[in-house]
Amino acid sequence: MAISSDAPSSHRPGPAPAAKARASWRDYFELTKPKVVLLIAFTAVVGMFLATPGLPPLGTLLFGTLGIWLGAASAAAINHVIDQRIDGEMARTRHRPLPTGALGESQALLFAFALGLASMLILTLLVNPLTALLTFSSLIGYAIVYTVWLKRATPQNIVIGGAAGAAPPVLGWVALTNSVDANALLLFLIIFTWTPPHFWALAIARRAEYAKVGVPMLPVTYGVELTRLHILLYTVLLTVVTVLPFLTGMSHLVYGIAALALDAVFLGYAWRLWKHGAADMPMRTFRWSINYLGLLFAALLVDHYWIVRVG
Repeated sequence: MAISSDAPSSHRPGPAPAAKARASWRDYFELTKPKVVLLIAFTAVVGMFLATPGLPPLGTLLFGTLGIWLGAASAAAINHVIDQRIDGEMARTRHRPLPTGALGESQALLFAFALGLASMLILTLLVNPLTALLTFSSLIGYAIVYTVWLKRATPQNIVIGGAAGAAPPVLGWVALTNSVDANALLLFLIIFTWTPPHFWALAIARRAEYAKVGVPMLPVTYGVELTRLHILLYTVLLTVVTVLPFLTGMSHLVYGIAALALDAVFLGYAWRLWKHGAADMPMRTFRWSINYLGLLFAALLVDHYWIVRVG
């Protein structure tokens, strides 16, 4: 569940004891990476709606969304704990609750455990056990396999670890159907292919910081120029993948047109990043990639119900 965010934190650095005395619900809320988890939950909700020609049962929709949100939030909190050292050394993350001392490690771990337990209970008892199992696997994949091992082991970390971040629409689909469908896997493939160009754009912008803390992101180990090329090639691949729902009949013309338009803009960013490499292009590409994913899944949803209503 690894969609990244570059939103600045509201925390200011200060002495740890004083910060702890002022710990509030906002500190705990920040542990959940709310903007990231919101996008994760949205793609899961889209998966639920796409799994049925009508409207999902209200109970499944509410409890499925809540359970998946809590699982993603738990993984995010664990990520804060594991990465607290490098977070404290990087400009974009040094104001997070653990590096500033606003929360202690034990507080964060207890919070993460409580969120994870609540997620599993809700999904198992009120949705279905398969959704709970897949959500737990995704949580472990991001919080442990990616954060503990892959992130520090290989420049392909975000490619391999992207499987955890691509799971939410499948989780939403399974919450409604209690089965894994080929169409759900298409949604998985879209996010899986989107993740590398999304994250590598940020990694270029923060290359010096990743190098400082010893995280072998692609621009650190193989250079910015090769990373730009990889971003362009993956964006071309993403264009092919996002057309598949239309070609397979999962979606229709409304989505097909929207996907091609969004892909054209993304390709434009990737091309300019590769060809010219202006200093502001990595962050512009990164921010567009977030908007791109949200708009793409919104297009899937609009297409689905437009066709149902017109048909």
